[in-house]
Amino acid sequence: MKTLPLPQRLSLLDGATPLQPLERLSRHLGGPRLLLKRDDLGGLGGGGNKLRKLEFHLARALAQGCDTVLIDGGLQSNASRLLAAAAARLGLRCELVLRKRVPRTDAAYEHNGNVLLDRLLGATVHVVAGEVDSRALLEELAARARGEGRVPYVLPFGASDALGAMGYAECAREVLEQALAAGERVDRVVVACGSGGTQAGLVAGLAALGCAARVTGMSVLAPARDIRLRVHAIAEEALALLAPDMALGADAVEVDEAFLGSGYGLPTREMKEAVSLVARMEGLFLDPVYTGKAFAGLLGRIADGTIRRGETVVFLHTGGLPGLFAYVSAFDEAPPV
Repeated sequence: MKTLPLPQRLSLLDGATPLQPLERLSRHLGGPRLLLKRDDLGGLGGGGNKLRKLEFHLARALAQGCDTVLIDGGLQSNASRLLAAAAARLGLRCELVLRKRVPRTDAAYEHNGNVLLDRLLGATVHVVAGEVDSRALLEELAARARGEGRVPYVLPFGASDALGAMGYAECAREVLEQALAAGERVDRVVVACGSGGTQAGLVAGLAALGCAARVTGMSVLAPARDIRLRVHAIAEEALALLAPDMALGADAVEVDEAFLGSGYGLPTREMKEAVSLVARMEGLFLDPVYTGKAFAGLLGRIADGTIRRGETVVFLHTGGLPGLFAYVSAFDEAPPV
């Protein structure tokens, strides 16, 4: 398998994550063949897709002599939890700006899940109202750190930019290598899409590797038009790093917003049905904010024929298990399968 010209990185994963066939679920649906890329199994901080992005951002931070890392996100941010875990391992100070952007005020949402883990990991947590400009606050905190003689590194939202996308360009190569070794083909990759860097990296990586597999992003954050523009911009920058002589096609980025529901972090019936189905069919857990909605989208597009029964589809499990414990009330009554 062709290698990619990647920037400097450090290791936060324990080797390649598994590519696992969902045999029982594939039979239950009557196709397509479903494979699960287990990026929820990263060995640090509870696992999740942000680890691949942090491998590149934190390598840059250390090379710059930084001793403090900062990021913003929602109250139950997975990126924040994983940055806090990586900072703990590396001996860095970590500051998190967590915005109350989801209209939930129950105790489980405000104190359990990722919020609990952030504090256990030793991060300094700044919880702010949803309307606060969290990026401006990050810059204020970084300026304060410089004034105290520290060297801060402010990460982009979701660690999602061209540098962070390198993690998922490499993941694309990893998936193709694993599929080849297992005698599988890859027709399509389906992934939850929020800040955009994961999908962008997959798109750029597959293009650089000459693979025609489609990447379908299921929006969990915003209208497809807005997400598509962001993903395309990041993917273009990432591809310029990987293969400067290549250009990204105008139709290279596919984003589906139909399973977003009322908005980011707000449960839907389809999400709860998808989480329950995967748990009962495969003994695996999805999360309510990202993978649950994305898998609901996968099921919906299989049902309406958009994703064909004869395809082989890789679903990228981006992690987020702690989020289940923040959404206890949404699962008081498990939906039927």
